[in-house]
Amino acid sequence: MAKTSSKKNSSSPHAGTGDDESARGRLLSAATHLFCKNGINATGIDAIIEEAGTAKTTLYKLFGSKTNLVNAVLESEGKQWREWFIAAMEDGGGDAQAKLTRIFPALKSWFAEERFYGCPFINAVGEHDKDAKQFRNIALKHKKIVLGHIEKLAVELGSSEPAVLAHQLGLLIDGAIVAAMISRDPCVADTAALTAGPLLGQAKAKKKRELEAV
Repeated sequence: MAKTSSKKNSSSPHAGTGDDESARGRLLSAATHLFCKNGINATGIDAIIEEAGTAKTTLYKLFGSKTNLVNAVLESEGKQWREWFIAAMEDGGGDAQAKLTRIFPALKSWFAEERFYGCPFINAVGEHDKDAKQFRNIALKHKKIVLGHIEKLAVELGSSEPAVLAHQLGLLIDGAIVAAMISRDPCVADTAALTAGPLLGQAKAKKKRELEAV
């Protein structure tokens, strides 16, 4: 394979594209880390550009404002987290109960990570005016997708009220995230799993009784 020059041809119409993508990635990574660790309000633009190694003009060129950068971070983090979370449930196959049972062991592994700072959506909404819709809409969109997948599995499990079961599990998920953030104890996921177990068992038992009655 022929080697390509590491220098960009400034006369090319696409010369700045790679640089912009690289800078965008560094800014998103830096902002994600700082927002999650220190909080959105406590993190200034100067701290972000210093960690990202970019100029302030680059940040405003790519995102326009800090608010737009926050929105981009939440969208990016939400997408990555959902992909990881859904894969954690689905990997290994099995029936719906097996998949739903994987929720809390997956969360426990996340809670044990050095850079676990809680849920960026909970943190963002918690930091700002509770009447503001700025970040709430992004958070609700994220939650709707997560609950939608759990509800789909609840249907497969045979729950007579899959939406209710999904919300019950969602509350346990959110509670475990907040408890782990405060306590720094990954084992709160085990307690949440113990609480979820009977909910899943009841749904599956009810389906079995209904099938036997046919």
